[in-house]
Amino acid sequence: MARNRSSFSTLTRRGPHRVLRGDLAFAGIPGVVYTPATGYHLPGVAFGHDWLTDTDNYVGTLEHLASWGIVAAAPDTQRGLVPSVLTLAHDLGSTLDVISGVRLGPGQISVAPDNLALAGHGFGASAAILTATTTGVKAVAAAFPAVTKPSAEAAAAQLQVPGLVLAAPDDAKSLRTDAIEVAAAWDGVVMRVVRKARAGGLVEKRRLRGMLGFAGSSDDTQKTVRALITGFLLFHLTGDETYAEFADPEAKLRNTGMPDPEAPPVTAEDRIVALFR
Repeated sequence: MARNRSSFSTLTRRGPHRVLRGDLAFAGIPGVVYTPATGYHLPGVAFGHDWLTDTDNYVGTLEHLASWGIVAAAPDTQRGLVPSVLTLAHDLGSTLDVISGVRLGPGQISVAPDNLALAGHGFGASAAILTATTTGVKAVAAAFPAVTKPSAEAAAAQLQVPGLVLAAPDDAKSLRTDAIEVAAAWDGVVMRVVRKARAGGLVEKRRLRGMLGFAGSSDDTQKTVRALITGFLLFHLTGDETYAEFADPEAKLRNTGMPDPEAPPVTAEDRIVALFR
């Protein structure tokens, strides 16, 4: 457990790489890409944003991944009140094609096309899961996936790729998230409940969402979620055994637990109603 605590604490902090920021617009996709300053054949991840957010809300998370050697790109599309999860899923796939198909930065950075992953938060987490059904990736990390139509739960049932699903303590009672159901449908997934987390806390800034009554930004949620996703991706994309516990569903990691077995279930009818609230 000492090694576990040390690895977790280390991953809550920025990694050793200097980080560069780039623009995906050069390839026709609004969005951003964060990379280590140098490196060839690096692992890469496309990250999907939550509802009514944009890539500016995830700068810290994207920089964190890049500081640990993972090229992290996020399309800045489908940000309106009625976004299409299928369109965002398509854009995530296109983002992977872009970052793995061209040299990045000053020409000293490249991404290995066979070493890619998907990740996302809320609405973007569900889009990432949908993308994985049609795109070859090594891993998918979904933080607090949202109820969408088509559903991430149905898509997860088709996946054989390793997955990480993060839930908040109240997700079993939530009408807007279905992390527990997604994890149950996904064979071989790692499921973790982030203690004291708020599903919306990963977003780093609040404007319109705060006016609509959503929970505010949470430094503690961000720190824990970044460590969990980074460790999971480092293990699957680099094979570094230092991070094996992050991909082990039986491993006990700091600030995480399992779903409350006594929480009342949320019905499918409840979730359908929630889509229109």
